[in-house]
Amino acid sequence: MKAKAGMNQTLPTIILFDCDGVLIDSEVIACRVELDVLGEIGHPITLEAFQSRFVGTSRQFSLEALAEDWGRPLPANYGELVRDRLDNVFRKELRPVDGMLDLVRRTEGRSAVASSSAISRLGLTLGLTGYDALFGDRVFSADQVRHGKPAPDLFLFAAARLGVFPEQCVVIEDSPFGVVAARAAGMHVIGFTAGAHCGPDHGQKLLQAGAERIAKDAPGLAGLIHTN
Repeated sequence: MKAKAGMNQTLPTIILFDCDGVLIDSEVIACRVELDVLGEIGHPITLEAFQSRFVGTSRQFSLEALAEDWGRPLPANYGELVRDRLDNVFRKELRPVDGMLDLVRRTEGRSAVASSSAISRLGLTLGLTGYDALFGDRVFSADQVRHGKPAPDLFLFAAARLGVFPEQCVVIEDSPFGVVAARAAGMHVIGFTAGAHCGPDHGQKLLQAGAERIAKDAPGLAGLIHTN
């Protein structure tokens, strides 16, 4: 991969893809399911508020913040209830983001996944959408680090496991929290706005968080990372 004008001139060699909202079009589905469950337990929250606070963060972060907002612990079975319901919906509705399967194929093993999703969830979603064979064991989760996004831990962990320096990586992110985490790790960042959850001002939010470029779709992203 070749550095684009406006980026640090160190040549990135590894592409780190976020999963939800970048590889798979899952954010709208996940938010819908979780809002349904929150409403059922008497803790309503708007879609806008939920997306702005929690999309792109680790599961532990969102659970702790939801409980704090509510003023009492979430039900003991809350996580299991959301997980089971979401898994069922994913099996029926989940799809890759348009064009991303082909783009990943063209990265020729120079890419990996670095996601806030749990390892078990990544196994399901990457398998359902056909990415599992493309990434193999190059899949990294917030489960594997102490602090999830917006902390840099996950990206630094992925770089260490892949045997590269942070400055040799470019991160593809759809959330401001993910962009902040990648920049804190010393990596290049491209904001990606092809997911169904991205509104017309989403690219500007990613730029404000520190993204160096914005790709609106898979062909645009392919041009920035110079796939073969």
